[in-house]
Amino acid sequence: MSSWVTGEEPVLGTGIEALTPERRRLAFACVLLAFVLDLVDTTIVNTALPAIQANLHAGAPATQWVVTGYFLTFAVLLVAGGRLGDLYGYRRLFLIGVFGFTLSSVACGSSETPFALVLCRAVQGASAAMMAPQVIALIQLMYSPLERVSRMAVFGLVGGLAAIAGPVLGGLLIQSDVGGLGWRLIFLINGPIGLAALVAGWRLLPEGRSPHPLKLDPLGTLLLAAALLALLVPLISGEAAGWPLRAVALLASCVPLMALFWRHSVARTRRFGSALIAPELLRIRSFALGLSMTLLFSAATTGLLLALSMTLQRGLHYSPLQVALLHMPFGFGVMAGVAAIGPRALPRLGRLLPAGGALAMAAGTGALAVAILQTAPAPLPLAGALFVAGIGMGCVTGPLGPITLARVDRGHAGVAGGMHNGVQQIGGALGSACVGSLFFASLRAGSATTAFAPTAVLIALLLGGVSAVAMLLPRQVFAPED
Repeated sequence: MSSWVTGEEPVLGTGIEALTPERRRLAFACVLLAFVLDLVDTTIVNTALPAIQANLHAGAPATQWVVTGYFLTFAVLLVAGGRLGDLYGYRRLFLIGVFGFTLSSVACGSSETPFALVLCRAVQGASAAMMAPQVIALIQLMYSPLERVSRMAVFGLVGGLAAIAGPVLGGLLIQSDVGGLGWRLIFLINGPIGLAALVAGWRLLPEGRSPHPLKLDPLGTLLLAAALLALLVPLISGEAAGWPLRAVALLASCVPLMALFWRHSVARTRRFGSALIAPELLRIRSFALGLSMTLLFSAATTGLLLALSMTLQRGLHYSPLQVALLHMPFGFGVMAGVAAIGPRALPRLGRLLPAGGALAMAAGTGALAVAILQTAPAPLPLAGALFVAGIGMGCVTGPLGPITLARVDRGHAGVAGGMHNGVQQIGGALGSACVGSLFFASLRAGSATTAFAPTAVLIALLLGGVSAVAMLLPRQVFAPED
């Protein structure tokens, strides 16, 4: 994390002075490749879930854990991954993360049981948590503050394209069924890509680490992991098992575990000056509200993509490729919201932009549910509803980070960004657990098409919560704290 966590410039290591413009471009392409590898992997899996469920004879809980396990380990280890980079060097941790991600991807594609796949996905998320923070740190290492602006703009553009390309690539790979591998190809393809990133990173990336690295917080990491598992395990498995007493007790235990985590974080901050989170930042109203919006929004988005892919394939009998192509209007809508509408509207509208965007996404989700419930839904209404939902999503996801961090002092920008990214991953895990559980419970009582309707209601409620919280933000979001 370096300045991603501490707000400081990284210390240059050996070889940075020898970086020619050409080598620097190649090094940038290397970290960009790792960024795309992680982003595509989070979007490509939803397209493959029905095929995975059928091929491995996975139940609903195991299917949800394929998504949730990745988000969970990513969220819990994200800050630790950044601090390990500060301590031992960004290049070294980047290579370890890419190696682990590549190896676990191949293991995912070779899994023969649902348990093995879920375990490998958890390792994949842990590896991504080692890799992702180093991407930002290495950009800071290689470029001046002014140069970073254009570099990060490239990340935004490529990220939008990758979000569209992920489902399409997944559909193509599953549909092609090369060698009878089917869904396994979406993971196995990471093997050669990851190997290329590993070789390029070894040869091209400079060394560097933080001048004042923050200490690791192993107890805080364990407490957070325990609290999230106590919450997610019963949410995913409790309903299918008839909510036995042990599931209820485990769910109730997440409250004291979170309290312990909070007390530990406060005490550790007073004693050492740092913990896994920075409790004092939550006194900043816009930051606390921004994290709340992020949690609700990530849960709604992850839940929507999971339920939609299952509904289209199991309810409307779309092929994986047809599902992927239908996601394209959604992706283009997101890009329009992020790149065209957001930058122009945010300075004028402030908090009204994410509030309105969340409601637009809710309206698009509602229209999607109505279209799905038709006897023979035509692709055009589905595509139109997804485009509206995508525009709404783009109007939230673009300004959400800047709004959350707007009133955070630059000296704390790194740890605040880490908390924001961590909450995004936790929200994704909660969305897979809560929205996914409602979808599968409704599926057992009816068809996939009828199961989408109550799921859409929950997603709309989550988005309504995003809109309501946004309206609690200061009118002038980017003005100094009142």
